[in-house]
Amino acid sequence: MSSASGALSANCRRQNKQRNKGPHEVNQRLLRAFSELGKQISAALPNVRAVIDGEICSLDRRGRPQFKNLMFHRGNPPCFFAFDLLTYGKDLRTERLLDRKQELRRLLAKIPATSPLKYTEYIDGCGKALFQRVCELDLEGVVAKQKSAPYVTEREHSTWFKILNRGYSQKDGREELFERERHSEPVAGWHSCAFTSAASAQRSEFHTTTL
Repeated sequence: MSSASGALSANCRRQNKQRNKGPHEVNQRLLRAFSELGKQISAALPNVRAVIDGEICSLDRRGRPQFKNLMFHRGNPPCFFAFDLLTYGKDLRTERLLDRKQELRRLLAKIPATSPLKYTEYIDGCGKALFQRVCELDLEGVVAKQKSAPYVTEREHSTWFKILNRGYSQKDGREELFERERHSEPVAGWHSCAFTSAASAQRSEFHTTTL
C-alpha cells in the first residue's frame, strides 16, 4: 500500500451500517474525493510504505478547522493530521501508543512545514486545562488515550475516549447536512468515514480532535 492510500484510508469506518458496500470501496471513494491531498502525501513520503491514522481537516486563516469548508470542498486546501502509525516496515498495532507516536514523529520529521501532512502533537496529562482551552477556542473537543495501549479497530475494545465541547458552534445542523448532501456530493459517502473511536481511559494522552 502506498503512503497516500495508507494514510487516507487508515481506520476508515462506515457509520451507515445498512449499506452493503465494503470498507475498501468507501476508502477508494475517500481517496478520489481528496485525490490532490493524496498526491501531496505521496510526494512528502516518497517510496514509503506505511499505514497512518489521522484526520482530514480544512483550516481557516486562524488555523482552526472549518467543518462546512471540508464538507463542501471550499476554503483552504485540506490537511491531513497524522496521529498514529499502524504499519511501517512491520505491524506496529501491538506496540504501545507512545512508541507508535515516536516512530510516527521520526517518519514525518523531515517533511517541510508547508506540507499538508502534519504530525499531531499530544499532551501528557493536564486534561482539564486542555479541555478548558479547547472550549475557549471553540474547538470540537479532545480525545483521551491510554499511553500504553495497542491499536484496536473494534469500537467496543477501544481505549479512546472522545470528550466533546457541548458549546461547539459548528455542531448544530451537522446531521441535517449529512443527510441533505449524501447524494449530491462530488463523491457521495466520503463524509461517512470516522477517524476516531471512543471508550474510557484512565492514564491518558490528549490531543485536539478536528472532525
